Amino acid sequence: GREAYIKSSNHQWKKVLLMGRSNAGKTSMRSIIFANYIARETHRLGYTQDVEHAHVRFLGNLVLNLWDCGGQEAYMESYFESQRDHIFRNVAVLIYVFDVLSLQPDKDLQYFEQCIAALRNNSENPKIFVLVHKMDLVFSVEGRQSKLEEKDAQVRERAEGLEVEVLQTSIWDETLYKAWSRIVYCLIPNIPLLEGHLTSFCELCGADEVVLFERATFLVIAHASRRCFAEVHRFEKVSNIIKHFKLSCAKARNQFASMQVCKGRMTVVIDAFTPTTYLMVVSSDPAALPALIQVNMQRARAFFEKRILLA
Repeated sequence: GREAYIKSSNHQWKKVLLMGRSNAGKTSMRSIIFANYIARETHRLGYTQDVEHAHVRFLGNLVLNLWDCGGQEAYMESYFESQRDHIFRNVAVLIYVFDVLSLQPDKDLQYFEQCIAALRNNSENPKIFVLVHKMDLVFSVEGRQSKLEEKDAQVRERAEGLEVEVLQTSIWDETLYKAWSRIVYCLIPNIPLLEGHLTSFCELCGADEVVLFERATFLVIAHASRRCFAEVHRFEKVSNIIKHFKLSCAKARNQFASMQVCKGRMTVVIDAFTPTTYLMVVSSDPAALPALIQVNMQRARAFFEKRILLA
């Protein structure tokens, strides 16, 4: 059916495993990123039964073959025994989620270690991301940093030489978008080429910054900047704000199309760009009126549409 269609087409499909023990928050984060849930609605989600499959058309020809693996103990044991070859074969990315306040941290690490061993035998050069989740429950900045560093050391000790990236996340702030933007960034081929084209566009427009977002999830794909900004988390914050605004529009039976913000010397335009992306242009040039920025975006649209399809 659907899987056969994807494999037989020209799509570049990437198998992504989402794993972790029960109640770690895996399905909540997946539902927020890919299924248009908001954080306060995730309490309605039930436990994942065995493995839930989702095929997500992401950018150009890229399709994420997402396997959300239930974390109950019986399921976890079956993944490492009877389903080992099936689950861990041809994995492009493993996302392992740890509950930062887990009552059984040693058991969490044991399962992570088994995941690493299974990947080594069944997949070639998988990317591994560890998400230390529910960080909003750790109230101090110092406490969150300490928890992150502790988990980083623990997973690297068990990664058997495989490269691991450890990130903190919470469904209640922009850290979730930062982490998932980082994950999808590593899956998109030819990103440096795409960023080069964005740099040229940024310079030709005289913009301060341009940012390319995936259309459905509003995750950051690539960006180019001509000046430094003090706010290092600005992309993820924009993702979070616009995603919530889009959902509010949908509930009011309206569709988000574009946004313009003018404050002082700064002008920001966010508009639909290609069939799978939005583009944000930031300019401090007083002559850069929103209408002029949109004209430049329209003229670049066809060029980028071809490049994104080739990405």
